[in-house]
Amino acid sequence: MAAFDDEDRPKKKITHEIGQDLALLSVEELAARIALMREEIARLEADIGKKKASRSAADDVFKR
Repeated sequence: MAAFDDEDRPKKKITHEIGQDLALLSVEELAARIALMREEIARLEADIGKKKASRSAADDVFKR
């Protein structure tokens, strides 16, 4: 049976639950979660922009 190096093992996907206990997380894990949350915020803000543009186009068509 071959031994596995840590590099060969699949990495766990970083997830974060709002309000979760942070006491057991390292500085690196916290930084990774911050980066994850920033990416998600950017994704959400981009979607808001798309939806506002779509709404504005619809409003122009229907002249509210």
